[in-house]
Amino acid sequence: MHKIVFVLLSFILLLSSCRSDEWMDDPVAPVSSGIVFPLRYSDFEEPEKRSDMELTAAYDRVEFCVVDQKGSAVGGIKGLYDPTRSEIRLEGLREGQYRLLILGVKGDELVDGVTIRPIEHIDDEWLQFPQELHKPLNAEYFYSQTPFSVVRQSTATGDEYVVNVSEAVVQKRIVGRADFTFSFNNLYVETAVASQSVTLQSPRFRTGFTGDGVFTGTSSGVPCTIALDTVVSYLFPPTVEGETFCGETELMTRNYRGHTVRRTYGFALEEIAPNRIGKIHTRVDHPDDLSATAFVTERTYEHSGLDYILQDNEPHSIYTNSAQRSFNTSAPLQVSVTEHGQLHVRFYSPRELSGVLIQARVPSVSDEFFDFAYFDRIPGFADYYGELPMAERTTFCRTESGRIIETEPVPVSELTKAEFRIRSEDPYWAKLEAIEHGWNISFSLYGGNPELPDGGPVGNWMGIRPVHCREAVALFLNFTYMIDMPEHEEILHANVDRLYGNGGVNDKVTVETVLRQMRQPRTLQVGLVYPGNGVIGLGGGNVFGAYQQAWFQHYFNTYSCEIMFHELGHVMGYNHSSSFTYGPWAQELMNKFYVEHIGQMPIDSPSYLNSAQNPNKY
Repeated sequence: MHKIVFVLLSFILLLSSCRSDEWMDDPVAPVSSGIVFPLRYSDFEEPEKRSDMELTAAYDRVEFCVVDQKGSAVGGIKGLYDPTRSEIRLEGLREGQYRLLILGVKGDELVDGVTIRPIEHIDDEWLQFPQELHKPLNAEYFYSQTPFSVVRQSTATGDEYVVNVSEAVVQKRIVGRADFTFSFNNLYVETAVASQSVTLQSPRFRTGFTGDGVFTGTSSGVPCTIALDTVVSYLFPPTVEGETFCGETELMTRNYRGHTVRRTYGFALEEIAPNRIGKIHTRVDHPDDLSATAFVTERTYEHSGLDYILQDNEPHSIYTNSAQRSFNTSAPLQVSVTEHGQLHVRFYSPRELSGVLIQARVPSVSDEFFDFAYFDRIPGFADYYGELPMAERTTFCRTESGRIIETEPVPVSELTKAEFRIRSEDPYWAKLEAIEHGWNISFSLYGGNPELPDGGPVGNWMGIRPVHCREAVALFLNFTYMIDMPEHEEILHANVDRLYGNGGVNDKVTVETVLRQMRQPRTLQVGLVYPGNGVIGLGGGNVFGAYQQAWFQHYFNTYSCEIMFHELGHVMGYNHSSSFTYGPWAQELMNKFYVEHIGQMPIDSPSYLNSAQNPNKY
């Protein structure tokens, strides 16, 4: 027997660019130019589902053998496999009855420890799986046996050879597949799975395969544990007849309180059969199925999706609509229940927050706050909508005193009126909680057009873009945090003689007055100033704006900070005669204090937003 397999890249490229597919109309070419056998393989068979689909076979390795009527290998035959055309060409055949045996491999059989040997007779063992199979197979193995004949016929021009093939070469796998699937009663249990695996209880597989397509041999049946975290479909040799493919699946889950739960579920599959899919389905019954707490993990985001606000592609009709985009700096993490019974969490922050417990108080459930939702992390500017278990079914919730309460499904009308409280050990949350005197912030175009390259300036304004809105969130979180810093009060007291009002240097202003003005509730519509008219900041009443550079450099540039505090002075009601605009408060005290203490602020670095490098800036 001669076996020649060509898989050279240069040959593949030559054929793919120069040869046609005309042979498909005539599946076997005349012997004078060799016999061409197109290769196909059938798809997996599934329970209660039959597939007649035939797929093009592009194998990583092909072995073939031509045997005669007695089953003996025929010598003197040249063979060529072209993976680009999925065909095998044979040359050197004489008149006679034959069978073409083909083994195809997709993948690397060496990784599996599989041995393929030359055979002299069809009954010889051609392929051998490992005696001890400690893991699933990496590669797929295909086989076909195709009868054909070569007949010499006399014609007017002389003798010629005719090839007769009764059927096309359609291969089938000699291995089977096991698919492991799970169904859950609670989304938040499903997305809290830390690991999942299957342990096979000493399965015995066939270890040999002959040229005639007969399975032989039996493996030693060693136990096998397989991870199911990323892959849930695995290949195996066929099991020994009469023996089940059995074992147990194991799930490790965690809950929002940091506990780990291990659950195992037994299964038994009748067999692993060649070219068939065996389905092992586990219905997960779990002690956390009845938990009222929405436990949001990274996998929850992957499953349910996670949107973001104030992103560069957000339409200005949305981000400048205060009904859709506005926040108070003392409550940047907004929690609510929608009219459809979904949990809605929106975060006005350039930084993420980790380990967030949201507690709720619903009078019909309890007078106490109870654990409503827990987030492993909430990304900056996250906009999350998720399921609420207690709106859908009977659940158990844990109150702040530790009591466990059973509650029937809670009407959405009651959940929408819930009072919320947020807990987190994240140091960042401690800074956000320290913001006691919040300002309401929204965004305005003031006539500008952000869709135009120059911002469509109108007067002293141009169209603010999301990149500037995000910086406004950072600035006002920092500013309203700063106004309650003890160090801030100290610098005001140390420079009380330099604080004067609209009447000039003799119009003294007390520290208490300044603090009261800075801490009183305010509502600002933030915009972007157009510097083309020589104006780089605007402020007063509920209006606040600065030019682009100031928004990007307020962290470290005292001049940019001076612009910000100058306009804040106007918002507080001061004119250009006061120290709060062109005077010490804006030009020396506050701007320097902000820059020098940026490391203590909630948004302590420009790297969270990296706005200066944003391609959507002007």
